[in-house]
Amino acid sequence: MNPIKRCAWVTDDPLYIDYHDREWGVPVHDDQKLFEFLVLESAQAGLSWITILRKRENYRKAFAEFRVNEVARFNERDVKRLLQDKGIVRNELKIRAAINNAQKFLEVRKEFGTFAKYMWNFVDGKPVVNRRRSSRQIPVTTAVSDRMAKDLKVRGFKFLGSTVLYAHMQAVGMVNDHLTSCCAYSGPMR
Repeated sequence: MNPIKRCAWVTDDPLYIDYHDREWGVPVHDDQKLFEFLVLESAQAGLSWITILRKRENYRKAFAEFRVNEVARFNERDVKRLLQDKGIVRNELKIRAAINNAQKFLEVRKEFGTFAKYMWNFVDGKPVVNRRRSSRQIPVTTAVSDRMAKDLKVRGFKFLGSTVLYAHMQAVGMVNDHLTSCCAYSGPMR
């Protein structure tokens, strides 16, 4: 019996396997889900993704189920509450960035109709499908993530550099970086 082949970064943790097989790289056009991933990717900077996955449900509770309109109204009392929440990464800069980014997210949505439309414009509205055979071929940034980071910075977003944004693009399916040998290369497993 042949074992299922997955991308090299996937461990044997069931949470990681489920995330990889059913979610990572699946195109997302829902603004609430895109906001969720921006918050989580920003929180992950400097940490392992499995750390954030394990805290994901806590993030949902702490950040109003990722309802961007509510997070945009968070105030100093909310910052203090979040800094005491052991279920999330208690980094004040990341917490403040999430609130700031919610406010900026709403500005982008007002300008473009949806945040998804704005984001997907960077890849002409369709996923970039790569044919990588080895994880060594996967970059940490691209010209597209560089442009996106620069544009978001001009718009006032924080804690979203090119590396974080390339990880975001991979997570929300703007780019398919599953290895060609991976079980999820052609789409999510059911």
